[in-house]
Amino acid sequence: MQTLKSMAKANMRQSSMIIALVFIMLLFQVLTEGILLKPINITNLILQNSYILILAIGMVLVIITGHIDLSVGSIAAFVGAISGILMVQYQIPMLLSVIICLIIGAIIGAWQGFWIAYIKIPAFIVTLAGMLLFRGLTLVVLEGKSIAPYPESFQKMSSGFLPDLFGGSTLHMLTILISLTISAVYVLMEWKNRKTQIQYQFDTAPMGIFVAKLVAMALVINAFGYVLAQYEGIPNILVILAILIVLYTFIMRKTIIGRHIYAIGGNEKAAQLSGVKTKKVTFLVFVNMGVLSALSGLVFAARLNAATPKAGNLFELDAIAASFIGGASAYGGIGTVPGAIIGGLVMGVMNNGMSLIGLGIDWQQAIKGLVLLAAVAFDIYNKNKAA
Repeated sequence: MQTLKSMAKANMRQSSMIIALVFIMLLFQVLTEGILLKPINITNLILQNSYILILAIGMVLVIITGHIDLSVGSIAAFVGAISGILMVQYQIPMLLSVIICLIIGAIIGAWQGFWIAYIKIPAFIVTLAGMLLFRGLTLVVLEGKSIAPYPESFQKMSSGFLPDLFGGSTLHMLTILISLTISAVYVLMEWKNRKTQIQYQFDTAPMGIFVAKLVAMALVINAFGYVLAQYEGIPNILVILAILIVLYTFIMRKTIIGRHIYAIGGNEKAAQLSGVKTKKVTFLVFVNMGVLSALSGLVFAARLNAATPKAGNLFELDAIAASFIGGASAYGGIGTVPGAIIGGLVMGVMNNGMSLIGLGIDWQQAIKGLVLLAAVAFDIYNKNKAA
């Protein structure tokens, strides 16, 4: 029982957000009379929130280091504008255009990271300046007009689906097979991790609770796959998101640079005295944020099928909110990539559910603000309680 209490306490923030997400989904499922969890709406939820979730992955790293980035929406809009010029006006091949846009994002991130990491200008000021600069450059580049349409191959990045290789008539059989494979891999990995923990005499959950957790997760994964299989199957953007989530979760949990990012957020001076190259790591975090901002801009442009001056509006606030709601600390040093994804899904389900029940954008913004305030207040409460 003591082990269970300590494990619950260690994962309280993320667990509470998962519970909150389930509660919000059930609430809106009832209020919308079953529309929320229909296959077509679940697919729309993924497509509508993909670019915010991409930003949230990068933003949580920035917040863990103790910084903030207000420029991501403007960078996404600027890179989207550049992609429109390259692909629509100059007819440059899609793959080459995407690579150029990602490189531009990395350069922008390096520009901002230099001022923050090496010149020591506060990130709030640098990224606020970047928000204004790149929003202005977007208007200059597009001359206040939208550019469209994009090549069909580019549009499929955001709105396409994996083809069904097995030719299912009512169900997308490839999606069913993938969900079964993922659940099996998950069970094997969790079982291997448990054996390792027992070998090194770490605290582990009782076998009954461990098995119940595996069964519950396997059911969730396959239920999600079944819902997607009833419509068009797995969206291409979900594959991109899954790769990013796995990659960045691995980096933050299993690599040296991941540990260094947490160390900088926990205590930058102590990390520096311990041999961590704090300036270099901070610089790389903002380069990474620039690349993910560029990717987000490309995904949004592909979904909209146009490069528009108003793209990226308030993206930074949604990404920051997703990170904090998902468990990142306002003080730095705490946060996870899966937590940021959960936070983004909480915001996305709320947006979608409130729209389905006909709640106006004014009330939507007010409620989202209250949720963000409550999440940060919860974090501060826990920190003060631990002290």
